[in-house]
Amino acid sequence: MAHIIFSPPYIPPAQAAQSLRTHGYAVLQPEDFAQWMGLSVNDLQAMDADWQGLPPDAFLKDGGRYRRRRHSCFVSDGDHVQQVPHRAHWQPVEYNALHGGMQRMFDPMLDATTHSPAWLAMINALGQLADQVFCADDLHERWFVEAHQFRIDTTDGIGRPTPEGAHRDGVDLVAVLLVNRKGVKGGETRVFEATGPNGQRFTLTEPWSIMLLDDARMIHETTPIQPAEPGGVRDTLVLTYRRGNFQGADLQESAS
Repeated sequence: MAHIIFSPPYIPPAQAAQSLRTHGYAVLQPEDFAQWMGLSVNDLQAMDADWQGLPPDAFLKDGGRYRRRRHSCFVSDGDHVQQVPHRAHWQPVEYNALHGGMQRMFDPMLDATTHSPAWLAMINALGQLADQVFCADDLHERWFVEAHQFRIDTTDGIGRPTPEGAHRDGVDLVAVLLVNRKGVKGGETRVFEATGPNGQRFTLTEPWSIMLLDDARMIHETTPIQPAEPGGVRDTLVLTYRRGNFQGADLQESAS
């Protein structure tokens, strides 16, 4: 059966905040995204090597071996970004029926990436976009940011970018960036209203293209990938921005 690929509904970055407020999502092509942050696509691609050595995800409850990842946390406040001490990733079962309720301590991201000017510019720029979408007037929030590096491979014949299925993340803003896609078929992105009938389906194929979501309004998933050639992989970066604190912060503080 042929795989039909629908093109992403790209918009200019200047329309991203309004699109998030109106439609709940926005999709930007790589060149526009980079220029919007004062960077080039080459600046973003300089981080690609970090995805080559991701350790296996030891918490997959479906028994799969298809996912590798790292995870780190930051606070974005105005024009200041600070990495916080390494912490576990936690979600309630209401948002992640498969892995919710687990304290998942993944290996941290590498300093070469998290200390790079391009990384700091990206975390800061998306924090300022979140301010535009979720704050009134010229106010800004203190954003609690979780960064997830994923590699989904097809060594066992199939890889699941979202094994939990269609879901929300329990945050305010979600950013899904395609870092690399090589030798795979499938991996269609699907976004639809949490309380309505409208939705979109498309396939991200351009490295460092980005999908942005108002998490309270939109449910999202990515369909499984299969190998189109040996060694097929799909690399992504997922950034989540949340007001108030990190999810599960009270649980970790009470346990320490």
